[in-house]
Amino acid sequence: MTEGRTATEKLHAELHGLGVTSAYEIGDDATVAVWIGLVVHYRDGFYRWQEGAVRRRHLGTDPVGCAIRVARRYTELQADIPLWWDDLAKELRGNPAQEYP
Repeated sequence: MTEGRTATEKLHAELHGLGVTSAYEIGDDATVAVWIGLVVHYRDGFYRWQEGAVRRRHLGTDPVGCAIRVARRYTELQADIPLWWDDLAKELRGNPAQEYP
């Protein structure tokens, strides 16, 4: 098992324990998608996450601390969806079909 895979599995388990059950591993052994536009990558000993244009990082030896920070931001985003989210969702999902989003 690779270092990235181990790190992402630990992070995913911690996020799930904090109630972020929608997070899932992308399948590249290094990426966890938390929510549309909020993605965490593990690389070079750090968890690096991106949310829109904002980039953050956290030590890879602390999946608990990283999960807390990411879960907190996930909760904030759910409570107050940023303006860029609708544009990103439209871009990723494409045009609605027969009035379905």
